[in-house]
Amino acid sequence: MTEPMDGLSLSGYYDYYDTPVKIVPTREGGFTAWRLDRGTGGWRPANDIVDEILFAMGGDIFVRSAERFVQRVEEERGRYTKGEGPIFALYETVNAIEDVAIAEGRAYTPEEATLIAGIRRRTFVMFEEQLQQAGDPGADPTIAAAAS
Repeated sequence: MTEPMDGLSLSGYYDYYDTPVKIVPTREGGFTAWRLDRGTGGWRPANDIVDEILFAMGGDIFVRSAERFVQRVEEERGRYTKGEGPIFALYETVNAIEDVAIAEGRAYTPEEATLIAGIRRRTFVMFEEQLQQAGDPGADPTIAAAAS
């Protein structure tokens, strides 16, 4: 657990070398960091990179809004995490929309972009709820509500 510094809020959402990371408050009044595990879609402790995230000058570390964080997590899960069931069927739907746009050499239509964002918000909640049920301490489906 990382202790907060006087007057500085450490909580937030980040891209750390193209991997989603969140720093969240703990019940004890400190903070802890979680890094997305692309293989499982779950969360790995990441307290070892907090200082680098907070004090890095430039590089490949970016602050993200809750909405962008949810989208990034689901972009990564949809691309790298494998499995079966309703969540993965939705990932396949998003991948099919992306594949068509790429094949046609164009950006998403406004309708496609809205559909993709909505599906990703939904899959984020579904995946996080499953992680919570499995005991993943980093899971938090409420982030999607803050992102809406």
